[in-house]
Amino acid sequence: MKKERISIPRPQSAFLLIQCPNCGNEVTVFSTSTISVKCKVCDALIAENKGGKAKINGTLLRKLD
Repeated sequence: MKKERISIPRPQSAFLLIQCPNCGNEVTVFSTSTISVKCKVCDALIAENKGGKAKINGTLLRKLD
């Protein structure tokens, strides 16, 4: 008997590299963040929690592996 190939599920969340819209500082944020994330330089709100995926207020530079 052959074993069936079972695909391994990939996670839906990832780490994101976000650029602050005000000062250009780069911050690493988890896509399903449970807290609001502020920029450490200018104190602007970069990501706010919405119960599921975080709302990103800055520019998404890339998805980190």
